[in-house]
Amino acid sequence: MKRWYLYPFSLGYHLVTGIRNTMYDLGIFKSTKFKTPIINVGNLSVGGSGKSPMVMYLAQFLSKHYRTGVLSRGYGRLTKGYEVTNYDSNYKMVGDEAMQLFERFKNRFVIAVSEERVPGAKKVIDDMDLQVLVLDDAMQHRAIKAGFNILMTDFNDPFFKDYVLPAGDLRESRAGYKRANIIMVSKCPDELTEETKRYYISRIRPSYGQKVFFSSIGYDENVYGKDKMLPDNNLNYYDILLITGIANPKPLLEHLAKFSKRVKHLKFRDHHNFTDDDIKKILAEYKKLGEYKLILTTEKDYVRLKTFDYLREIVYYWPINVLIDKKEEFNQIILDYVRKN
Repeated sequence: MKRWYLYPFSLGYHLVTGIRNTMYDLGIFKSTKFKTPIINVGNLSVGGSGKSPMVMYLAQFLSKHYRTGVLSRGYGRLTKGYEVTNYDSNYKMVGDEAMQLFERFKNRFVIAVSEERVPGAKKVIDDMDLQVLVLDDAMQHRAIKAGFNILMTDFNDPFFKDYVLPAGDLRESRAGYKRANIIMVSKCPDELTEETKRYYISRIRPSYGQKVFFSSIGYDENVYGKDKMLPDNNLNYYDILLITGIANPKPLLEHLAKFSKRVKHLKFRDHHNFTDDDIKKILAEYKKLGEYKLILTTEKDYVRLKTFDYLREIVYYWPINVLIDKKEEFNQIILDYVRKN
């Protein structure tokens, strides 16, 4: 949603971010480059654009070929400094996104957090002898120079239709897309025509050497709880209390509507740290539902909600994956970059 009345303030924000980027481009501000291949997944806008599923996809794919690590800021955690996620970790220590990765993949690859990207990257690469590092959300963190940048942009809110904060949602000007090697249009509808793809590519106007790909969200065929699972086509038997603490729950709501019409949605802000009062509200709403009922949430929210004893036995989560159009071509570009660097 655009806020035209704030446009004069956007001019100032545009100027400041533009000067900062120019300082990095000219080498006045230091940007550290590593010998180890680093792939950054970022965006130009605030809010959800599908970064987390893409980081998950890359780490899972690369770990089949190389010693792989993921480094994120650890947004929303209550700690500071460098941490490696392990079996003793929780979302308060490392953040919900790092914990979500560990819950699904355990020790298949290294998952670390550090708000200081340069020392964090150096430590995890050296300590874990990594062959490739995936950076989560570091498009604007230019103190570290990734060798390969993947820019995510939401199909329903692409950067080429957006404006700089606070009138729009861009963290920097649209011109930032030029730093990307790949532009990934995310959250595309299932039926995406070639004509629509050509339109998006024409609006993006990729520079020489840039590639544009399209991806969609793929939901698991089951929802999962503590030591149990339920096929998605059984959801129509239940009254569902949907809990979300993500930037954009609309795709989940649309997908859930295919399976159940009896849905009550409690929406919280992105990365919300649930309080005891929140849990009381959730349980009160849960009690209002019919005899057959369940609480459903996202995989990211589940790592927080399951820490509450009252919810652990009744909450389910719905895993998602990213489905990439021309996946083989995308995978080969990624492997070629790592192999050559």
